Amino acid sequence: MRPSAAADGHPAGAFGLVVAAVALAATAAYVLAALRLRARGDAWPQWRDASFAAGCLAIAHAMMMPLPGGPFTAHMVHHVVTAMAAPVLVALGRPLTLLLRTVPPGRVRRGFLAVAHSRPAAWLLFPPVAALLDMGGLWLLHRSPLLAAAHHQPVLGAAVQAHLLAAGLLFAFSVCRLDPVRHRWGLAVRGTTLFVAGAAHAVLAKTLYAVPPPGTAFAASDLRDGARLMYYGGDLVELALAGVLAVEWYTRRGRALRPRARRAAAPGRLEPAAGGRRFT
Repeated sequence: MRPSAAADGHPAGAFGLVVAAVALAATAAYVLAALRLRARGDAWPQWRDASFAAGCLAIAHAMMMPLPGGPFTAHMVHHVVTAMAAPVLVALGRPLTLLLRTVPPGRVRRGFLAVAHSRPAAWLLFPPVAALLDMGGLWLLHRSPLLAAAHHQPVLGAAVQAHLLAAGLLFAFSVCRLDPVRHRWGLAVRGTTLFVAGAAHAVLAKTLYAVPPPGTAFAASDLRDGARLMYYGGDLVELALAGVLAVEWYTRRGRALRPRARRAAAPGRLEPAAGGRRFT
């Protein structure tokens, strides 16, 4: 089968250019908003600027530039970058938080808040739903004739890439859950969802190592290289997401212990010996 846009990791040309232009424009808008925030004296960590910009630039690069490896390996490079690593970097930048802090009170700000707190947004950002859209789309793409069909239909190929990018962003935002949205699901729900989604991703990668997607004819070495990249690249991104959850747990734990530590260190308070009385 002749490699095409879907095979070598590049969507339809016009679609790729549009996505790259949007990513670059988003980077510029984010940096300008962060500078405006700091100019008025508000704190905004510079590492968030770097994280958001790195994610957007990675998407733009994957959309416009040739990717390494054979057709299937390049396809997997595109997947790992645009649907896994870049979305995590974008989510760590907290773009919605920055937007709400820079837009003045009024109708526009209320509109953004209404969308963020809407019922559809809550459902889409429910971690199991986001994981189903993300992992379900991957399984459908690689275990049905969809990938082969996308080789010959540029519009379908662009639609597939749009879904993978959107689903990857939804999953990263739902697991990290750093921006203000309608419902903040707990660490247990997000952690369990991440574990299950990671297992589904790893199983898919292992099946692709042995059996190519239906209707395709990738070289065996190319198929194995791409499957290995999917497996280990997915592990690294999932470890990064687990690290985000671990930092959140540590921060919450520290906040919970802080008042207890202050009470214990309060002057004039003596802890009693075993069986003794307490003096304050």
